[in-house]
This record gives sequence, C-alpha cells and structure tokens, in this order.
Amino acid sequence: MTETHEAFALYEKQGRIATVTMNRPDTRNAIAEHSDCAELVEAIRRADSDPEVSVMILTGAGSAFSAGGNIKAMRDRNGIGPLDSPDATRLNYKAGVQKIPRALMEVEIATIAAVNGHAIGLGCDLACLCDMRISSDAAKFASSFVKLGIVPGDGGAWILPRAIGYARAAEMILTGDVITADKALEIGLVNALAPAQSVLDEARALAERVAVNPPRAVRMAKRLLREAQHSRLPDILELSAAYQALAHETGDHKAAVDAFIDKSTPKFTGE
Repeated sequence: MTETHEAFALYEKQGRIATVTMNRPDTRNAIAEHSDCAELVEAIRRADSDPEVSVMILTGAGSAFSAGGNIKAMRDRNGIGPLDSPDATRLNYKAGVQKIPRALMEVEIATIAAVNGHAIGLGCDLACLCDMRISSDAAKFASSFVKLGIVPGDGGAWILPRAIGYARAAEMILTGDVITADKALEIGLVNALAPAQSVLDEARALAERVAVNPPRAVRMAKRLLREAQHSRLPDILELSAAYQALAHETGDHKAAVDAFIDKSTPKFTGE
C-alpha cells in the first residue's frame, strides 16, 4: 500500500485574498521535511504570481501557528536540520528552510500573519517576515534557538531586528525567552490582538482594507517598503520616482482621481 502524503500548505483564494495554511496540527505545524519547505514556497509564489491576488494571509491549522523546526528530526539528524557533517548541514539549510524567508521577502503582494497560536523559533520568524501580524491574545512567541544550543538558521538575526528593533530583538534572541501576546503587542511584534477564534476573521478584515485598493499600486508600494529596509534614501527616491511614473499611467489611477473629483466610488480593475 502506498502511503499518502497530506499537504502541508493548503491554499485558498477568495477575491483578491489568498490564504495559505500550514497543515500539521498534530505537530503544531512544525516544519520537518524538505517537502514542507517546498510546499510552503510553492504556495507563496502561487499567490504572488496571480495578478488577481493583492494580499496573502499565512496561518496555521489547529491550536498553533508554528512550533518551528521539528526537534525529533533534529535529534535523529534527518529532515531540514543537521545531517552527518557540518558542510552537509550548511547545504541542507540553504536547500530547504532558507528558501522560505527568501520567498516571503521576494513577494510583491502584501502579507499578513494570522497568528492563531504559539509562534516559536522558525514559526516566530515566519510571522515576522510578513508585513503585518494579527495575533491570538493567548499566543506566545519565542526566538528560542539558543535554548537548544543553536542559532537562528533561518535568518532570524536579520528578520527580528527589522520587526521590533535591535535591542528588543537582541533580548529575544540572546535569552530565548517566551513572551506573551500582550508583550508582543507592547513591543510592536504584532499589530493587534484578537480572541483565538477571531484571529483569521480579523486578519481577513485587515486584508480587505488592503485589497480594496488598486492592485498594481499595492504591489509597487509593498516593493518600496521592502527596498527601503536596506537602501539609502537617494536610492529609494529614484525608485519611487520610477514607480510613480508607472502608477500615473494606470487605469486604476485615473479611476481613483475621477471618483475623488466626482465624489463616487471607484471600481478598480488592476489595469
């Protein structure tokens, strides 16, 4: 009998919003295999390559967002973590788990993490790679790599400071401490809290506020935000002028201006 493989990344589209759900509730959506990484990357790129999608929501099935890496696989030296030599391990990280942050950083669409439960280690970093985060008021967060005697192998040392600033990130990464949802809100790790049963609804409401806008303008604005994280102001001014020149020629820009003047509701088509 052939063993069937249940999909790790579930994909759903409603209007201009795509939802990607990590689907291993029995392991709290831990990412254990290269196939898990590949499915997640494929789903992210599927959303980004669809011109009808403006926003992607990333969430988890069950009671957790993601517990991060699989500790048992780490002990057994298989899956996405350590292998039989340091060089093999280094290549394993590059070939597997590191493809996920690259995919999330490269997308042009807006991204929202609907953190329905605990986001630990890699799970915390996946949430922070999204542009915005809505969290369950019962969720907990941790960059807990040092607790296991390892470092953030997924780029967390780059990701977390850009979400909450260097000092806060240093505290989380160097202590490995778990923080509550209330603390996450206080330090700007998340945008808002909601009851666990309402997290996805709140994330969708936020997504709708983004998706109602002209799709091409949303994508270009998102790209400017990402580029601004590592570029000088003169470089961003140049890129902004180029994008603005393109935006002014879109049909949606004309529709928005006409609607503003006429005091009517514009209809955006993505043109």
